[in-house]
Amino acid sequence: MTTKLFKKEKKYDIKRLLTDYSMYFVVLVMILFTGFTQQNFFTLGNMSNILSNTSVRFIIALGVSGTLIIRGTDLSAGRIVGLSAILAGTLVQKPDFINRVYPNLPDLPLFVPLIIVIIVCGFFGLINGLIVAKLHVPPFLATLGTQIMIYGVNMLYSGNNPIGTFKDSYINIGQGKLFGFIPYLVIISAIVGIGMWILYSKTRYGKYMYAIGGNEQAAEVSGVNVARSKIKIFVLAGMLYGLAGFLLSAKTGSVGPSSGTSYELEAIASATIGGVSTAGGQGTVPGILLGVFVFELLKVCLAYLRVSPDMTNVIQGIVIVVAVALDIRKSMRKK
Repeated sequence: MTTKLFKKEKKYDIKRLLTDYSMYFVVLVMILFTGFTQQNFFTLGNMSNILSNTSVRFIIALGVSGTLIIRGTDLSAGRIVGLSAILAGTLVQKPDFINRVYPNLPDLPLFVPLIIVIIVCGFFGLINGLIVAKLHVPPFLATLGTQIMIYGVNMLYSGNNPIGTFKDSYINIGQGKLFGFIPYLVIISAIVGIGMWILYSKTRYGKYMYAIGGNEQAAEVSGVNVARSKIKIFVLAGMLYGLAGFLLSAKTGSVGPSSGTSYELEAIASATIGGVSTAGGQGTVPGILLGVFVFELLKVCLAYLRVSPDMTNVIQGIVIVVAVALDIRKSMRKK
């Protein structure tokens, strides 16, 4: 009797494993299929490109993750990234470029534009935080409103024109590689990831964040200043988007008002795949990194398999829905 029960329980565990990690299995099959049917997939150059793309999106996903952990979201993430990219682009153009946005702007050290975009984007994060924490507007609606607003700001600031001709030192940050293989972006994102891991797992900031996501009322009763914590989370998210946008324009070499479009959806999907629960109170930095990496591998596989951009959007949309559905299934099972 005991043996039968044990076998039954083991079978259930296997079924749950296949269900909970089905996304990873599907992507793994796609990787193997693509690698053995398409040339140049398993190459150092392709892997370097994947790591470079993953790095920027990892930083964005880290920003979104905090808002998800407290049972919120941030739909303005992609537009804030775009704002940062555009703002940075106007400040790092070559001094001898005759069509500079700011002709009389001196040749600024790169850390100056970086600080400026982080402060500006942190300010928009502050706006999101105040709307959510003080006006008690649901995060979905609050950040949807600021998303539209910031997109308008991007178009006004850029004049709906592309911005390019950046300094070589700036381009080198986004396109340069250590030892000819490891992108500088990977090193930067690794430093940011370690810092966020410490913040999430070793500080009061992280403790309060998980407490709010687990039970906001209980956190309030236990002495957590919920409103202040939420504002801090959105401000930090905005600052991370600022850094990501700065790196994005350095990587692409030019930017426009549509930069960052849909990045927030990819970040939410990646974070959810990586274990950040939309029900709140769960999520780790290593899991977020894994989720971003898996999502990026999925996109690269589709590109190598010559799937059309339109169909790629369809598949990515399905992945987002499935990822959230699986997360909800896990949350319901735990209750």
